[in-house]
Amino acid sequence: MGTAPVGQLDKDGRPVRLGTPVALLEIPQLGLREVIREGTTGGVLAQGPGHRRDSPMPGQAGTSVLLGRQAGFGGPFGVLGNLRGGETFSVTTGQGTHTYRVLGLRRAGDPVPPAPADGAGRIALVTGSGPRYAPSGVLLVDADLITDVVPANARPLTPGALPAAEQAMGTEDAAWIPLVLWGEGLLLGADALAMAWSRWGRRQAWIVGVPVLTALALAVADQVARLLPNLV
Repeated sequence: MGTAPVGQLDKDGRPVRLGTPVALLEIPQLGLREVIREGTTGGVLAQGPGHRRDSPMPGQAGTSVLLGRQAGFGGPFGVLGNLRGGETFSVTTGQGTHTYRVLGLRRAGDPVPPAPADGAGRIALVTGSGPRYAPSGVLLVDADLITDVVPANARPLTPGALPAAEQAMGTEDAAWIPLVLWGEGLLLGADALAMAWSRWGRRQAWIVGVPVLTALALAVADQVARLLPNLV
């Protein structure tokens, strides 16, 4: 059985691939149990919460940052507003299980807690704040590590070096080209279905065309999701 990556690089010294499972977040009082994946693009967060690659892994010194959607794709972080100061939760990584105690919740304009002491660990859980599917800002849950800090590997990706698509409320502009191509495919598929309907009849056309159109429509929807803010 393999071990989850515990840093920016895998065992072969290559950057951990986006979407790779790296941790398990458990907040029992919210009924939350989510696999955390590496990366915070819209595509990764469509699969579940993600770890911001330029931050330490949970359990290590410094502030680890986890992003999750507020409403879309099951909205795994939509319940974070119910957390209260003093409550605890855990994150399990390839280095063990790490326990955090909540300091509090904050939104834009709220006081920022003092930075953790040198060698101490903290985590920030980040999601959208405001109306579902139309957040006006971000909600952060700050929590301090109360179990032992674990060692960290070298991190070649420095803080602030992430592309805009991986930052809070970021969008993947690269999705425009595949969206146009898949959209054209969907239109051509619809035209082909109409022609088949007139030549083969309704039943035969539906048997052949519906699965194809469904697949094309799902591909278009995936690209549209990548263009939406990653915390929606």
